[in-house]
Amino acid sequence: MRQPRSLVVEPLTREAFAPFGDVIACDGADSFPINQGRTQRFHSLASVDLLGEGAKAILSIFRGQPLEPLVIELMERHPLGSQAFVPLNNKAFYAVVAAPGDFDETAVRAFLVTGTQGINLRAGAWHAPLLPLEADSDYLVVDRLGPGGNCDEVLLKHPIVLQPDSH
Repeated sequence: MRQPRSLVVEPLTREAFAPFGDVIACDGADSFPINQGRTQRFHSLASVDLLGEGAKAILSIFRGQPLEPLVIELMERHPLGSQAFVPLNNKAFYAVVAAPGDFDETAVRAFLVTGTQGINLRAGAWHAPLLPLEADSDYLVVDRLGPGGNCDEVLLKHPIVLQPDSH
């Protein structure tokens, strides 16, 4: 078996996650009232990337189960479109990510995404497959449908074991 390495899970903030995508959350977002003042619009929380001819944005629901044991061996990316995950049932998940471009196993970072936050991964950002903390976790997913190869995968030389943040 390949020797795993430990990776500390960080709190999710807009600044820390910026190299990989957007945080989808009300806290700290630009907002303004609409609907005669009865609704607060948290505006432009993320941008949808759609690259390649014939691409269109789609909405799906993913129902995820925890990875047990929690050992991450694979990373993937979608070079032709962004991919957003927004929890529907207030259940937290881990986002394990690396910047777009050539995959650098030493630059992988892990974030705890609370049940009141979502993420939007930039086109080409590397990420582990969905990592919910609880069974039957539902996510609204916004991503790309269209022609072209839109999923690259890489096996890690050293699997990752997550360590909760000690703060």
